[in-house]
Amino acid sequence: MGAIYLVRHGQAAYGTDDYDRLTDVGFAQSRLLGEYFALRRIRFDALYTGELRRQLETAQGILQGNAPGAGVPHAYTIAALNEYSAEALVLAHTGTRPMPDPAAARRDPMHVRDRFRVLKQALLAWTEGRILPPGMPAWQAFQDAAVAALVDARRHFPDGNVLMVSSGGPISATVAAVLKAPAQSAIELNLRMRNSSLTEFACSVRRHSLVSFNALPHLDTHSDPSLVTYA
Repeated sequence: MGAIYLVRHGQAAYGTDDYDRLTDVGFAQSRLLGEYFALRRIRFDALYTGELRRQLETAQGILQGNAPGAGVPHAYTIAALNEYSAEALVLAHTGTRPMPDPAAARRDPMHVRDRFRVLKQALLAWTEGRILPPGMPAWQAFQDAAVAALVDARRHFPDGNVLMVSSGGPISATVAAVLKAPAQSAIELNLRMRNSSLTEFACSVRRHSLVSFNALPHLDTHSDPSLVTYA
């Protein structure tokens, strides 16, 4: 029996001109997760990541904390683990491109809350087939691709430990598929996911089973509450 450790990226630079990069907090979260794996003597036979910078930097941080300089025997970068485009979804749903306002995001928490409310509405429209943003797959294709990445990992490494670093969208889509939950449940799971959270699957060559979701074992006893973040 193997294990797939599916990790959401660390805190990215939301509210800045370049979201797709880790903050100092995001790097700390990633290294602490790597140290947690090291404490449990978990080494990885393979690494799967999406193509986004924040995902790749998270993987690097985990490996630095887990086994500095050791790397992994097999590493794969696949588009199926990339996040959906929140900007494209909102544009398709509202007809208005969401303009980044870093100052407002820092100054007013309601600004962030309002943006996530609109995003939730756009996600629902996408999963129901009412919108299809240019350059994005339909919801079912998005979910199927995320599940296919998990299936590929379990078939190639059925007795190994696989580290898979992605984002909230693919992870929640995969969990919803395993639980046979509706798309609306995937949205709720997505919007509750914490940065650097761990979702674990037990796997064999033929099947995978959910063990845990959205856990923060590396932060549960940490003295700094600012390390628990959502965006």
